[in-house]
Amino acid sequence: MRVGIEAQRLFREKKHGMDIVALELIRHLRTCETELEFVVFVKKGSDNKCLSGISGIKIVTLPNAPYPIWEQLILPWAVKKYKVNLLHCTANTAPIFVSVPLLVTLHDIIYLENKTGSSTSFYQRFGNRYRAWLVPKIVRKAVGIITVSNFEKKNIDAFFKFESNFVRCIYNGVGAHFFRINNQVQLNSSAKKYNLPDQFVFFIGNTDPKKNVIGVLKAMHLLKQAGNLYFKLVMPDINLQYIQSLLSSIKANELIQHIQILPYVPNQELPVILNQAKVFLYPSLRESFGIPMLEAMKCGVPVIASNTSSMPEVAADAALFINPTDPKSIADAILQLMNNDKLQQQLVHNGLARAAHFSWKQNAAETIQLYEYVLSNFNSRLKQ
Repeated sequence: MRVGIEAQRLFREKKHGMDIVALELIRHLRTCETELEFVVFVKKGSDNKCLSGISGIKIVTLPNAPYPIWEQLILPWAVKKYKVNLLHCTANTAPIFVSVPLLVTLHDIIYLENKTGSSTSFYQRFGNRYRAWLVPKIVRKAVGIITVSNFEKKNIDAFFKFESNFVRCIYNGVGAHFFRINNQVQLNSSAKKYNLPDQFVFFIGNTDPKKNVIGVLKAMHLLKQAGNLYFKLVMPDINLQYIQSLLSSIKANELIQHIQILPYVPNQELPVILNQAKVFLYPSLRESFGIPMLEAMKCGVPVIASNTSSMPEVAADAALFINPTDPKSIADAILQLMNNDKLQQQLVHNGLARAAHFSWKQNAAETIQLYEYVLSNFNSRLKQ
């Protein structure tokens, strides 16, 4: 039996959460015993070597086209051409009309809840509207839904009124390349390459309101006013003009000297930066899982995280939790963690233990079990 896996954006240069999840799943499929065959469907892109070295899996590069056209027209055509028996779409959306059983990974349904305000970029607004229109249609056609936390499973079950066994929670993993680095030459090289400050808090934000960049800047402003801002906030891959506009809106333009913006950092290079951070800050308003928390934990970095959505479920006792809507809560936690060696050590210890519970091999094994279950049941129904 042949499983098709949609990974449309996997060859793009700048990969983010859902791309990393699909990439790690595909990399680990062959670490599990199965007789299934796998065909991965991707769009042309500059990073076509990210799947190199993976044996026993067919990679099919399909022509470029706008996202909806690729998904709704080109992908169903490829499913028929390559005689796929089951299609797994990995990033929230899927074709409405497809000739085989369909599994969909819903990482979240934030675009249906509208709890975190309007996105600021056209790309994000279009994507959210496309998902909001499409997802209610495809979930009714799917034979099963995968999501990434029990928090999100409850949300999806409640929103669509699904029976409890229709949505399967399969936890994400954390990459094996995240670990504590003791090679000082390697650390110094990275510090020089990215011009890292001696003491910094690492924060991965973007223009999506759920990432709570404005809350972090307000917290930094409070620390500045109290004379407690002796470190820098390091942020990768975010627009300088966006940060400046937010600082202007809170009348804190002078904070820019305490902020260092890095270029996009490939996932493979993140560990060497994380290893040099004093604190990892994850104050999102809403997350369905939170892989970056686990990446920081594996690197031995103490984590500050929000007390909302999936984050307490994933981080457990390995984070210092804050109220993300309260800048003072964020500021107090940063100051507390920066100045409390005992708390730092406890969170590092708990973080290393917590991150060990999550692996991509386990993620792939549970996903394959679901593939086999769906195919077995679907074929049984056909024979009846």
